[in-house]
Amino acid sequence: MTASTSRTGPHDERVARVRGNDYRVIQPPECFTPELMVSVVIPAYGGQDKLDLVLAALAGQTYPAELIEVIVVDNGSTPPLRLPAGRPARTRLIVCAEPGRAVARNAGLAEATGDVIHWLDSDVVLTPGAIEAHMRWHHAAPYLVVTGYIRFTSAEVPDRLPGDLERHFEPAEPHAWIVDLVERTNGLTDNPQRPFSLHVGGATSVNARLIEVAGPMDEELILGQDTEMGYRLSQAGAVFVPEPAARAYHLGPTMRMRDKQPIDRVSHAFVADRIPAYRWLRGHPGRQWKVPYVTVVVDGTAGYDAVRATVDALLAGTIPDISILLLGPWDTLQHERRAPLRDPDLDLVLVRGHYLHEGRVRLSAAEDVDPAVPFVLRLPAGWIPGEDTLARLLDLARDEGLGLVNVLLDESSQGVVAGRLERVSAFARARIVAEPGEDLDDVVDAVSGVSWVEAETYGFTAEAGSPLGRRSAYRARVEAQAEAARLAKEAERLREQVAKWKEEAGRWRKSAVELRREVGTLRRHLSAATRTQRNLRALVSSTMKRALGKRLRD
Repeated sequence: MTASTSRTGPHDERVARVRGNDYRVIQPPECFTPELMVSVVIPAYGGQDKLDLVLAALAGQTYPAELIEVIVVDNGSTPPLRLPAGRPARTRLIVCAEPGRAVARNAGLAEATGDVIHWLDSDVVLTPGAIEAHMRWHHAAPYLVVTGYIRFTSAEVPDRLPGDLERHFEPAEPHAWIVDLVERTNGLTDNPQRPFSLHVGGATSVNARLIEVAGPMDEELILGQDTEMGYRLSQAGAVFVPEPAARAYHLGPTMRMRDKQPIDRVSHAFVADRIPAYRWLRGHPGRQWKVPYVTVVVDGTAGYDAVRATVDALLAGTIPDISILLLGPWDTLQHERRAPLRDPDLDLVLVRGHYLHEGRVRLSAAEDVDPAVPFVLRLPAGWIPGEDTLARLLDLARDEGLGLVNVLLDESSQGVVAGRLERVSAFARARIVAEPGEDLDDVVDAVSGVSWVEAETYGFTAEAGSPLGRRSAYRARVEAQAEAARLAKEAERLREQVAKWKEEAGRWRKSAVELRREVGTLRRHLSAATRTQRNLRALVSSTMKRALGKRLRD
C-alpha cells in the first residue's frame, strides 16, 4: 500500500497521509535509526516493590538508553518512594502531593523533554522490545497514538526481574476489551467512530506535539481521564495504532476489572459533558453540555432580520446539542439613549439585545471555537435551515466519514455562496500533513473526504417561517425507524415463540400417537382377556354341569 505524503513532519521528512484511522498506509521499518527521545511518565502511589520491577524492565529495553528518560511522580506515598539501583540512567523522581492520577501525570508531563510521551502505570512491566515497538511508529509519522497489548497476571511479584518475563508471568489474561475492539474493527482501520477509546494510560505513547495541541489531562475529572484525553487527541488530528509487539504485564487486576459498573457510573456522569461522540450518554432532548456536538458560526453584522431568521431556525431545529457563535464588534457598541432609532449600529444593538441571555448563543469579536467540538457549520446569515437540515448534514458527514460538506446555497455571476460543515479533527489532521501553500480543503479530501450538496435538497431556504417545535418529519422518520426495529425484534421473538409452540405441539402429537397406540394395545389385551374370561366361564359351567350330572346318576 502506498501512502501520499507531505513535507511538514519532524526533520522536514515527508509525512504519510492517513485517511480516517487506516494507518496501514504507514509502513514502519523493522530496522531504523533511533533519533526521537521518549519520556516515560509513571505516576505512583505506594507499591515500591512493583515500581522496582517496572524500572528494572525499563532499564532492559532494546531502545537506546540515551534516548529514554523516566519521570517517576510520587503522588503522596507513605513512606515516600525511592529510586532503586536497577533503573534507567536518565531517571528522576519528583513529588506531587496533590492526590489524583491526572494531576500526577500532568506534573510528570511538565518535566518531560522527549519528542514522545509514554504513559506507564507503576504496576505495568514492559517486555524488552516494547518501547522500540512504540518508537518504530513514531519515527514513521508525527501524529500517532500507539497502544501496546497488556496482559493481566496473578503471578507473585518477584524480588528481581525474571530472566524470562513471559515464562514467569504466564498464564495471563489479555485486555479483553482492547482485543475485542481491535478485532471487530479490523485493527481500528475500518473507520470506527471512536478510535480514541484505545488511549489507555497503562501503556500508551503519544507524540508530544499532539499533547501540546490537545492539552494536558483534565484534572477536574474523577475517572475517565484517559478516554477524555484520547478524544481531545483525536480532535487534534491523531491516528490511533494498536501494536501487538509492544507487550506488557499488569501486576494484578485493574480497579476497572474489579468494579466496572460503579466505575462506569461515575465516569459517564462526567465524560458525557466533555465527549460529544458518546451520543448515547446525551439522551436528554434539550439540555446543554460543556462541549456541544456542533458550533454554528454566523456573521452577526449581516443585519438583525437576516441574523435572527438564521439563528432562530437553528435553535428550533432537531439538534439541541448546539452552540451558535455570532461574530461582531460587540464590545464597541454604545447604548444610544436619546435617539435609539437613529443609532447607526441599531441592528448590532438589536442582535446583541435579542441573544445576550440565550445560553446557546455566544457573542464574540473573534472566532474562538472550542477545539473539542466535533463539527463546525459556517453559515451565511439570511439562509434558513429547516428543522432537520442540520441533523441530515451531520448524518451525512458521520455515515460517510466526510471531513467537509459544502452546501451550495446560491450561484450567480457574482460568485458562489456556500455553507460549510467541517469536521474539526479532519482539518487538524490536514494542517499536520499539508505542504506549504497547499489548499487545505484538498488535503481534507485526501485524509477524510469532501462532498457538495444542494441547499434545497437539505431544506435550506431564503425565506423565514415561524419556528416550529422539534417534532418533525425527520424526527418522526427516526422514531418510525426505531419503532420498525422494535416491531421487527418483537416479530422475531414471536416467530421464535411460535416455533417453540410448534415444537411443543409436535411433541404432543407424537405423545398422542404413542398414547393411541398404547390404548389400542390395551384394548386388544382387554378384548383377549374378555374372551379368555368367557371361555373360562363356559369351561367352569360345563365342568359343573358334568359334575352335577354324575352325582345325580350316582
